[in-house]
Amino acid sequence: MVDETLPPCPKCSGEYTYQMGTLLACPECAHEWTPDATATGVAEKGVIRDAVGNVLADGDTITVIKSLKVKGSPTGIKAGTKVRNIRLVPGVGDHDIECKVDGIGAMQLKSSVVRKA
Repeated sequence: MVDETLPPCPKCSGEYTYQMGTLLACPECAHEWTPDATATGVAEKGVIRDAVGNVLADGDTITVIKSLKVKGSPTGIKAGTKVRNIRLVPGVGDHDIECKVDGIGAMQLKSSVVRKA
């Protein structure tokens, strides 16, 4: 039975959310969030946030928080790599940051693997 008082998942719009301690969780996509996050507009459309919840803007400097494999590159992008002057592109799949990474070139990154520097 679906609890009518819990909001749907802000990530996948799944209706089977459940409470896990102080968090709400979605069994369909494994997304976890705080109940007040949806009430205060943290999950607001058009706002792009990094992995820890900081709002990102065009021109920001970010740090990659986990090593990433890059097709065509033997080394990839290592955790801790700083990327300057990003450009936000909402609505392009799940890759919402366009940037140039030193040694790699122009590419798109997910906001879930970066942190504002």
